[in-house]
Amino acid sequence: MTLLIKICGLSTPYTLATAIDAGADMVGFVFFPPSPRNLSMEQAHALGVQAQGKTLKVALSVDADDSLIDAMVEAARPDLLQLHGQETPERVRALKARTGLPVIKAIHVSGAHDLAACGLYEGAADRLIFDARPPKGAVLPGGNGAAFDWTILEHVETKTPWMLSGGLGLHNVEEALAVTRAHGLDVSSGVESAPGVKEVDLIARFVAQSRSAYARLGLGSGAGTA
Repeated sequence: MTLLIKICGLSTPYTLATAIDAGADMVGFVFFPPSPRNLSMEQAHALGVQAQGKTLKVALSVDADDSLIDAMVEAARPDLLQLHGQETPERVRALKARTGLPVIKAIHVSGAHDLAACGLYEGAADRLIFDARPPKGAVLPGGNGAAFDWTILEHVETKTPWMLSGGLGLHNVEEALAVTRAHGLDVSSGVESAPGVKEVDLIARFVAQSRSAYARLGLGSGAGTA
């Protein structure tokens, strides 16, 4: 078992190259206009070409309609879709059928009761991401730099592979791994100097520090959920 690391919200060739060179397993491209990480289709196409064959490309959307899904798939040629809104299991299945792509579904978590959603997406989503539920009134469903109580995941019961997201950074990634024993991490704001502004040093250090902590904790020696 190895640690799966996704750097989300990349928007420039330089930061994308850094994520690839650092060994990120996945890179995320955001298609959500309110986000400071939102890409135009032209940007997405160029970044998609740059990443092709070097890492897995993930196209993230929030309650997108079919026309936006089609456009972003055409532009970025992603390997996976990430649905970060209120998409139902039926919508997940429909988009898998429409695009032929595996789907990652975000589950917003504020308490243990939110984990009940895992059962709804069993057999629909190919992977889950547990992210902090956004603060009341927040415009963005993710990328807010907020963490949740990781001990909640002691109660998670799902056969679907999952990743941890929400408020991760150099200051807490080892603690996050120790508490959750996660085999996948998804980071965005934790490697930024300002919303949407990725820092190459932080990207490289996050990947290296996460892998080092994962090995030190012995998490790669057993069965897992990556």
